[in-house]
Amino acid sequence: MNKKGRSKLMKIRIIKGLCLSMVLVGFLAGCSTTQKITSSARTATEQLLISEAVKRSLAKSLDSSLPIPKGSVVKLDLFGISGDKDLMKGIIAGWLGQQGYVAQDESATYRMNIVVDSLGTESANTFFGIPPISASLIPIALPKLSFYEADYQAGYSKFHLDIFEVSSGRFVGTVPFVANTHYNKHTVFFLFTFKRTDLASPPTVGSFMNLIH
Repeated sequence: MNKKGRSKLMKIRIIKGLCLSMVLVGFLAGCSTTQKITSSARTATEQLLISEAVKRSLAKSLDSSLPIPKGSVVKLDLFGISGDKDLMKGIIAGWLGQQGYVAQDESATYRMNIVVDSLGTESANTFFGIPPISASLIPIALPKLSFYEADYQAGYSKFHLDIFEVSSGRFVGTVPFVANTHYNKHTVFFLFTFKRTDLASPPTVGSFMNLIH
């Protein structure tokens, strides 16, 4: 083989080596686990995760009675750093009504401070595959290729009720509540997705598996 042929062969080997290196680097870079805290505005799924976490925490305490007589008129005050105060207050007022109490400010015999310790969602992602690749010198772009990817979402609710007698200001007792919910989506071999959740009626987003059923 002449010098020109050897030089051409060497260039081909270098190009092949660079392409293989890019693929390996992209593959290794795509194997990662990340976690983030969800911020507003919330999706429909996130809203369900929060509201059902609150309802589930109350449902767990249906067999336990509050330290005040049935039929008592209760004034509700809410404290916490969460922005979902109206939701929390409405759900608890409805729950109190189901338990035989009256939630209103007028003629209240007890004041109930709803102290929200934590209310919100968190999400995490696990990805194994090749991330999106784009090149400025070569007009070639590849989409993300997920051999396996999982998106995890969790709703969490933790709060407690501090109960006081209105006439005397006497502290009656504290009742804690805590619960969580989850909504997980898995993708296998680029197209096939399935979900795992404990939500009652989660929204459905189209996928390849939904189309073939």
